[in-house]
Amino acid sequence: MSDNPPFTHALLAGALAGTTVDLSLYPIDTIKTRLQSSPGFYPSGGFRGIYAGVGSVIVGSAPGAALFFVTYEGIKSRLRSTRESTAGMSEPVEHMVAASVGEVAACAVRVPTEVIKQRAQAAQQPSSMAALRFILTQRRKVGALGVWREMYRGWGITIMREVPFTAVQFPLWEGMKAWQRRKTRRDQVTSVESGLYGSVAGAVAAGLTTPLDVLKTRLMLAKEKEAALPLFRRIWREEGPRAFVAGMGPRVMWISAGGAIFLGSYEWACNTMSGVT
Repeated sequence: MSDNPPFTHALLAGALAGTTVDLSLYPIDTIKTRLQSSPGFYPSGGFRGIYAGVGSVIVGSAPGAALFFVTYEGIKSRLRSTRESTAGMSEPVEHMVAASVGEVAACAVRVPTEVIKQRAQAAQQPSSMAALRFILTQRRKVGALGVWREMYRGWGITIMREVPFTAVQFPLWEGMKAWQRRKTRRDQVTSVESGLYGSVAGAVAAGLTTPLDVLKTRLMLAKEKEAALPLFRRIWREEGPRAFVAGMGPRVMWISAGGAIFLGSYEWACNTMSGVT
């Protein structure tokens, strides 16, 4: 794959990658959500109905991932052009900035998807459609703006989780790909190589950002809207620091496997559309 695929390639490859990874690893995501929920794993459903909420993922995965990659590749290309023409920022910093902006853009789709999905996963509602309907019926009570805020509950903490995550994952992934190209003297890496490096980078980033993921899950599942800092203090006081590593094992496993599938399938799709074997 060329270092910066065309817009259409990034759009289609990102949509394919997002849908593939989210559907294939959905059961692990459900287990992680239930481990992090306030009632606990078994009261939230245990191993029953592990595909609860999958409807929201089917709808939201493709546009969210596509939006991320077209933003990421576009910003990365612009920053590289600036660096080559002037004394711009270093390449790893370019990847951090591009990935961070891409995540903020993708969260416009991802956050509502997560809110609906996690309420179904934690057995607060029987399905994604039921969770969506429940939120929409609140319009009479809280108005359209209140419904909008409920759909985007946890926006801030999601950004706080995703930006550090991508700031770790993507420079690692891009750095390992660059090392592979130098080592093999090839212009591109294979989808298998990309997937392997995506898995390693994802596992590292997932472990480091688990506390933020726990806080995000609690915010999205809370019965009433609550600020992040008071919630953090309450969890620390009532449950101790171990609560902030709840679900770390499934999260690292899920994102490590997800990194392999996500970035491997993205590379495969871009290579295929570019005619690279």
